[in-house]
Amino acid sequence: MTTLSEGQRAPDFDMPTDGGGTIRLSDLAGKIVVLYFYPKDNTPGCTTEAIDFSAHAAAFAEAGAVIVGVSRDSAKKHDNFKSKHDLKVILGADTEGKVTEDYGVWIKKQMYGREYMGIQRATFLIDSAGVIQKIWPKVKVKGHAEEVLAETRALSS
Repeated sequence: MTTLSEGQRAPDFDMPTDGGGTIRLSDLAGKIVVLYFYPKDNTPGCTTEAIDFSAHAAAFAEAGAVIVGVSRDSAKKHDNFKSKHDLKVILGADTEGKVTEDYGVWIKKQMYGREYMGIQRATFLIDSAGVIQKIWPKVKVKGHAEEVLAETRALSS
């Protein structure tokens, strides 16, 4: 398991996205990247988080930022999720788990006394040079997109 820290170079990634695309961090050089990890499409917290980031998509773009949400769902599931909720963010399909492992968000979780592996909700703010400027581990959804936007605006100015 990788533990990343602020000030460290962000690991590159290469994964399919909704809409039949592909995204690589190296292709986003020169842009600020908001990389947020979430457990699963169409679950309550994940849907709220995606809608919140989408509501602020124009403001993130004005600050020179690209928003990328990542889960282990397939690109096809992402297409359905994006269409159903009119999402304005890129959704990366980490079906092989490399990105979630590289970013240290694939963790052992517990629910109702059962242990299982899953994605820890987390966000990474990556500057235009590919360096992690801020990490939000164990994200609480309410107000999170606004907090990330404020940090993104500060970084871009």
